[in-house]
Amino acid sequence: MKVLGADIGFGYTKATDGKQYQVFKSIVGEANEAQFGESLLPGVPQFPRHIAIGNQSYFVGELAEQQSRGRGFTLDQNQFLAQYAKPLALTALAPFVASGDPVRLVTGLPISFFRRYKDPLTTLLQQRHTVTVVKPGTGEREEKVINVEKVRVIPQPFGSMFNLMLNDIGKPASQRFITEKIGIIDIGFRTADYTISDKTRYSERGSQSSDSGIAVAYTAIANVLQEKSGVNVELYRLYEGVSRGTIKIKGKRYDLTGLVQQAFQQLATRIAQEVNRLWSDDWDLDAIVITGGGGAALSAYLAPLLEGEVLPMPADQDARLNNVHGYWKYGLHLWGA
Repeated sequence: MKVLGADIGFGYTKATDGKQYQVFKSIVGEANEAQFGESLLPGVPQFPRHIAIGNQSYFVGELAEQQSRGRGFTLDQNQFLAQYAKPLALTALAPFVASGDPVRLVTGLPISFFRRYKDPLTTLLQQRHTVTVVKPGTGEREEKVINVEKVRVIPQPFGSMFNLMLNDIGKPASQRFITEKIGIIDIGFRTADYTISDKTRYSERGSQSSDSGIAVAYTAIANVLQEKSGVNVELYRLYEGVSRGTIKIKGKRYDLTGLVQQAFQQLATRIAQEVNRLWSDDWDLDAIVITGGGGAALSAYLAPLLEGEVLPMPADQDARLNNVHGYWKYGLHLWGA
């Protein structure tokens, strides 16, 4: 029996078995037959991004972005669950499992979607999945049974809490996060989730989701770029440009620095207002944790606007992985290794 964590996000999908992890963009596309399959540069991707489920063959992640004629990306939860969650999840899990071996999986949902979608997501994932994995570089096809015998779905930001609270064998490691009242702000691509862990107990009153994910800032940036360039840049194609501070469109390079700062500051102000209002009665919070990929981007803008002690984000950690590592640790806590 193997324990895995998977975070099937609107922006990125992540998975880990505690030893290895992978991250890729949550894009699904049709698998095209390439006329010329050799790369002009050395190196082969570590994990496969071409998978077949039944008679449907998919490119996933950056491979879909680069190679698929028809590719899909959505911020709609119904559509995401119906069309994208399964190929994304199975692509994420496949490298970490031996065919047919039982797998126990922890994953999460935004708070606003949790009650409605917890059971459908469990049903979607908790079964024996027969897939064909196409190995990068060689094109060799391997049929594999991904046998997910148990699924536990938890509110998404609790992944980050379990990551702080538990060690790599699933045992309590930090007394602070067990004995204190901690507010968690988890900023993803589509949603921002706010929750309180009061001595590890979930606070319904202090928990909610909003539509204030980092996609709000990306949409504002994309709108300005469309006005300037005439090109509607897909949100998932802005990731690298936002990180670099520049983007080239039809041969012209656009400086994004000021635009990113303005969009991030506006979004941080919106999130701070939502959080400070939600937690107005929770003046006894011991600390606030900002997490998620969007949290890493907004932390410098957001922290000064929050009412309470904000714990610094470790500079050497990829904040996108906080939830998925916590899911895996929680799985060890539930089921053992």
